[in-house]
Amino acid sequence: MVSATTDERLASAADAKLTVTDGKASLSKDEQLALIRVNLAEFMNPEIIEKVIDEGRHPRIYWGTATTGRPHCGYLVPGLKIGQLLAAGCHVVILLADIHAFLDNLKSSVELVEYRAKYYRWAITNMLEALGVPTEKLEFVLGSSYQKSPAYIMDVYKLASVVSEHDAKKAGAEIVKQSDNAPLSGLLYPILQVLDEEYLKVDAQFGGLDQRKLFTAAKEWLPKLGYKERAHIMNPMVPGLQGSKMSSSDPDSKIDLLDPPEVVTRKIKKAEAAPKVTEGNGLIAFTEFVLLPAASLRGGDFRVNRDRDGLEPLIYTDIAQLRADYENDVLTPQLLKPAISTALNAILAPIQAAYQASSEWQEITTKAYPAEDKKKKQKKVKDKGSRYPGAGKEGGQDGKTDGAVDTPPQQ
Repeated sequence: MVSATTDERLASAADAKLTVTDGKASLSKDEQLALIRVNLAEFMNPEIIEKVIDEGRHPRIYWGTATTGRPHCGYLVPGLKIGQLLAAGCHVVILLADIHAFLDNLKSSVELVEYRAKYYRWAITNMLEALGVPTEKLEFVLGSSYQKSPAYIMDVYKLASVVSEHDAKKAGAEIVKQSDNAPLSGLLYPILQVLDEEYLKVDAQFGGLDQRKLFTAAKEWLPKLGYKERAHIMNPMVPGLQGSKMSSSDPDSKIDLLDPPEVVTRKIKKAEAAPKVTEGNGLIAFTEFVLLPAASLRGGDFRVNRDRDGLEPLIYTDIAQLRADYENDVLTPQLLKPAISTALNAILAPIQAAYQASSEWQEITTKAYPAEDKKKKQKKVKDKGSRYPGAGKEGGQDGKTDGAVDTPPQQ
């Protein structure tokens, strides 16, 4: 098991060639492993991948995503890692986990997951193409295409017989919505994800550091059914715009892939970013794990314009110098935010152009994420009368003599 410090991640990133190739170029084992390790928080059982390479095979790695809320810019982080894995000669499988989405308590109804899986495929494909990742080398698999087979269901039963309630809850603690008196579906979720490694016939699973408990469970559970252990590679968790995890359910913490440029600029402008502080800084993290790797894939750099100060632009190709400049106040939040907005909008532009050009994608969107009913019943407000702070001089609030208060529709 390899757990990477920030300095180690930076060193591996500096050593790795980040350009996605057509797969014909021959890389050494060390070059392949360097690309696989770029920006990882942890690499569990790397010897499994090393053995595959030694055997002359292409490591088969899968990344799964439950098709729940709309993909946002946080998905660019695994997207760039997928690009690096492809550059390393790996075969990458993207699992559109529609059944997982239904099992994850309160996130997607069974009626919506079919449309959301289709939306995810459109969004992820166009996101990867915008990053310069060759999507023809990817394999998309719908979870329900094999997770309802007799063999898979029998293995679910077998694993359920040897995994305790405590261990199932622990494995899914960071990724399954927790609630009091939760449905049994939350216990099944980690069991299915562990079995996916066997049924997708992969050498490794890739995910965020929040899945570490589940990955550890997979190492323990699969051998109980006579299946082999897999390697696991994990990205760090990138803070959202407000410092917390980037989440589909929190509009202030994330930027949607389809947000127009003015919305992107506004959200970046409102993001939390203390001067001289890099740790826990969502903008610094987003630059490190998205904008710099994206620029590298294109053979470019990340530029910060300083025209307003009459100075030459700051040009970055690695995060170490950017962090140093930020900590020394050479690079300020006021300079960084417009640069991030410009770079991110450049990435999002082709995604949004593809969306506008596809009536099919637009139709799927309306079915996958139907707009809230604008005619929702308004909340009734108790008549407070006229004798309370803020009441109008003539009686009710805003001068209303009946004491009623106008309220917006419920959120």
